[in-house]
Amino acid sequence: MSQQIEPEKVDQPFTFSVDLAVIESLGINLYSNAAAVLSELVANAWDADANEVDITWDVANGEVTIEDDGSGMTAKELDERYLTVAYKKRDKEGHVSPIHQRPFMGRKGIGKLSVYSLANTVKVYSAKGGLSAGFEISLKALRTHIRDNSGYHPRPIPVPEDMPERGTRIVLSDLNTKRAGVTKAALRKRLARRFDVLKFSATDSARFVIKIDGDPITYADRDDLKRLQYIWHLGASEIPATHTPNVKRSWVIPESETTVDISRGWKIEGWFGTVSSPSDLVDQGDKQESLRNIIILARTRPIQEGILDQLDFNKFFGNYVTGQIRAEFLDTDDADDIATSDRQRLVEDDERVQLLLKKLRQMFNDAGSQWSKERPKEKFRQATEKYPTIRDWVDKRPDGQRDAARNMIGTIASLHLDREVDRPALFKAGVLAFERIAIEDTGKELEKLSQGLTASDVLPLLATSRSYEDALYLQILRSRLEAIERLEHLINKDELEKVLQKHLFDNLWLLDPSWEGAAGDSDMEIALSRIRSGALFSKTEAENQKQGRIDIQYRSAAGVHMIVELKRYGRSSKIDDLVEQGNKYHEALREVLEKRQQAHSGINVVFVLGQKPKVGYLGDRTESQFITEKVQHIDGRVLYYDELLHNAQQRYREYREKKRESTALDQVLQSLDELIPEPSGGKSAGSTEDQKGSSSVSTPTPSIMAKKR
Repeated sequence: MSQQIEPEKVDQPFTFSVDLAVIESLGINLYSNAAAVLSELVANAWDADANEVDITWDVANGEVTIEDDGSGMTAKELDERYLTVAYKKRDKEGHVSPIHQRPFMGRKGIGKLSVYSLANTVKVYSAKGGLSAGFEISLKALRTHIRDNSGYHPRPIPVPEDMPERGTRIVLSDLNTKRAGVTKAALRKRLARRFDVLKFSATDSARFVIKIDGDPITYADRDDLKRLQYIWHLGASEIPATHTPNVKRSWVIPESETTVDISRGWKIEGWFGTVSSPSDLVDQGDKQESLRNIIILARTRPIQEGILDQLDFNKFFGNYVTGQIRAEFLDTDDADDIATSDRQRLVEDDERVQLLLKKLRQMFNDAGSQWSKERPKEKFRQATEKYPTIRDWVDKRPDGQRDAARNMIGTIASLHLDREVDRPALFKAGVLAFERIAIEDTGKELEKLSQGLTASDVLPLLATSRSYEDALYLQILRSRLEAIERLEHLINKDELEKVLQKHLFDNLWLLDPSWEGAAGDSDMEIALSRIRSGALFSKTEAENQKQGRIDIQYRSAAGVHMIVELKRYGRSSKIDDLVEQGNKYHEALREVLEKRQQAHSGINVVFVLGQKPKVGYLGDRTESQFITEKVQHIDGRVLYYDELLHNAQQRYREYREKKRESTALDQVLQSLDELIPEPSGGKSAGSTEDQKGSSSVSTPTPSIMAKKR
């Protein structure tokens, strides 16, 4: 470094005049992170016509240095400009810098206070025209002088020997460790997003380069660009495709559609884009910085952050959006200053802000529609690579259904899930729903017969319809087999009677195939519990023990009202006791129905036993005939757990034998079943977040309701 500069003689001591409340409100408390503080100092370097500003990030040793090669300041200029809070640069020095004609970023003259949120000691050195000067400010001493209502004079200090002939150096020490606790990598990313200066070439005389520890910030620090899946350029494409390697498709919005006010020449430029997943907007190395953010720039630096929250548009789309948009009309010299002190927000009721919000809302809604159409195509490609059976299923759809099938699979693949392992269950539910709709659509095709279709046109439709219904029926049968196998397991485990109880009441078709869809009635249960002094239908543990039962419940199906009592598997019963109990159930249920004036086609009382009841003398009758006659007057039935299992197995034996001859659709569903995780008994597979606005999806349990042909 050249040493042809002389210490400047200072006739009057430096003076820093400011109220303590100003220091705290506009300095210490206004800036919450190091990047925001450094942004103010980088902006000062820009205004000083610097080509480079270098930040030495030596937090480990308690020091941060910011040095630029700009025009520098004399001792007088340091006193009049730097040490004057609310110095109006644009009023005093014009609207652009003298050398590079850069529009001044500074306007309020308070950015210099930001350093006191990061450091307790600030040293400032500057050199210009062969002279140099320096001073030190101690925040502790400054506070003392302000409280004592005495003028504060920063202490003049010698300028280091390695100080260049031109430029400014600021050294921050005695750091606020909380605010300085950001990594160098995170700092690079934050500054790269906040200054639109990466477009300068290395040979440009007006270039502006930001360095950290001597290493220039470049597009390589723009992780947000690398994560983009789709991008919209405003007016023209400015970002080289090499810096957006994962973009699948880009759009250029014409300049005519980016104009905010044509009469005043107000327009917006820049870009915005979407990522593949909301989690891509979270930087694992810097979780305090959310990339779900559109930064609004004016004069090359941020003037508004967090504008997405002010826009009323597709919130699902909004969970995937990031971007950087220039709106120069927000900061013009002939209009009011509408930026808040921390440059994080704008005065919302200003006309310029309202017009900007209106334009962005319209633009994002249009982009959201494009995204909603395009994204499922890419997600479909990814899903079919991961799940080949899904691709085979879609390829085998009839021509008129294939596009719809692709769109449905792509839409399911696009959903954000907390657990990716739950996606096969969604695909399965989607395939089944699609097939059911396909059956209905096939039926509608038959209406075209009146328009002259031939038999050759209709036969393929009928064949397709039959295959769909058969496939759906196979799904029902498979679920029935699973229920039967579960019943067999529970019957062999006496200690699982409560689980057995729930299983049977959830699958009443095991008792009688005609009871498919039998429903409970909580009001009827309450009415029955109140009758006969409340003891008859009491479900207390003591009463259940006394009656030797697992549970008793009311159900109804197709106008028939049922009382179903499950006895313990090992309980020994007498038929006369069952008849006596059944009479009470039947009488009580009839009484409730009459009081309600509720029509019915019958009352059934069903006992499910593990052991046959003791019957006494049979005469000429068989045991089964005797039991049937004894409960006939109450439409009663006595069933046995083992008998239920045997009958159910017999009923579906044919399917067991032909299970390997399943249809192509059933094979698809089976392959998805193999990928669906077993329930863990913990939290549900899906939950809502986002969040974070993010909207994640709860995974449904696929269900089918269809009738056997």
